[in-house]
Amino acid sequence: MATRLYSVVIDCEDHDALGRWWAETLGWSVVHADARELAIVPSGGPEVLEALVFVPVPEPKAGKNRVHLDLASTTIAAQSDIVGRVIARGAQEADVGQRDVSWVVLRDPEGNEFCVLEPDDRFEHVGTLAAVVVDAADPAGLARFWAAASGWQVRASSHLVATLCHPTGRPPALDIVAVDMPTPGKNRLHLDVAPAIGDEQEREVERLVRLGAEHADVAQRDATWVA
Repeated sequence: MATRLYSVVIDCEDHDALGRWWAETLGWSVVHADARELAIVPSGGPEVLEALVFVPVPEPKAGKNRVHLDLASTTIAAQSDIVGRVIARGAQEADVGQRDVSWVVLRDPEGNEFCVLEPDDRFEHVGTLAAVVVDAADPAGLARFWAAASGWQVRASSHLVATLCHPTGRPPALDIVAVDMPTPGKNRLHLDVAPAIGDEQEREVERLVRLGAEHADVAQRDATWVA
């Protein structure tokens, strides 16, 4: 049984402030907050991505994130309005090498990159969060791994970009894009998966390793989760 793509976890200097900033930006609700994490969920109920989780870490951001969020818009005016509103609340425009693109690249108050996309038919019935975007050296190969790992379906795949969607077709998408820059260090954003109800964590970890995953040391100590 495939794991569930459960959440995106975001490292923070001030997890409470940044989590609440993103809750307002997305129109999501805070469902848990303590000294170790803050979690926000879609206000309309459970979605295929169940939460964004913000956790405090001592390390500063280093380099461009390998994972970022894409926000949807329905019209050019709406795209401009979203950009204006988040800048008024502390976001800043960002240059990550984009040239003559239709989307707007920004940084949140802690410097994490995100994009506000132009209107597109595929976002007509999408909420604020359109996609989670992952940088990769081999988008097609990584898409095959995540399809096997999560049960999501590959809807498009090439050497430049691959898109995975939940079997229901509901957003957000998981977009994997080609980049030639190596990971500068531990990512500030990462994906969390969870076993299907009734499955064992250890068995799922073994399955993911057989699919090509590797164990990672991110200074976890006596954690209940496996990196």
